[in-house]
Amino acid sequence: MNLASFIDHTLLKATATPDDIRKLCAEARQYQFKAVCVNPQHIELCAQELAGSGVLIATVCGFPLGAVTSTQKAEEARLSLSAGADEVDMVISIGSALAGDWTYVQADIAAVREATAGKVLKVIIETCYLSDGQKERATEAAVQAGADFVKTSTGFGTGGATLDDVRLMARVIAGRAQIKAAGGVRTPADAEAMIAAGAARLGTSGGVGLVSGDGNPAGY
Repeated sequence: MNLASFIDHTLLKATATPDDIRKLCAEARQYQFKAVCVNPQHIELCAQELAGSGVLIATVCGFPLGAVTSTQKAEEARLSLSAGADEVDMVISIGSALAGDWTYVQADIAAVREATAGKVLKVIIETCYLSDGQKERATEAAVQAGADFVKTSTGFGTGGATLDDVRLMARVIAGRAQIKAAGGVRTPADAEAMIAAGAARLGTSGGVGLVSGDGNPAGY
């Protein structure tokens, strides 16, 4: 299996320096990962470093809490795309999901969907905070709002992707969107299991270890 083609090579830490981002991009070029995933500040640098490589630039929106307004998320997404991003990974309103306000959750996603028309939108539902029933409703809300991917986790919550969560999401999605599993992928075997369960992308900072066979002890 060509694991590199599934990997969004990720660096979202607040401490990331320009040199760290250059290293991330150099690794993405070398291993031909599907994308890098960075905070919006670093989009333009990634565009310079990855020019002609075929590696996509993904960025985040409303990250990591999902607790800004829909208008703010939509504008952040627009600005990121104008800076050179190819894909946007947004965080849902987690508090609204926990409160059962699915109308707001779906409308929030739809606002970012409108702002990202023609580009790939991944919707992070942060599974570690939700019950199985809430995961199902959040996944359905993302699909109904037009998401291209439903993503498990930010990597900043209390847990990452699990096989059970990926299987649950795959069942709800039923082929209408794709799944990105983020966090919890520590070995090549973990990666292959996530893909077998239904994941089409893997979000990880340990992509080099996964494709080299050394593994990813950090898990994200």
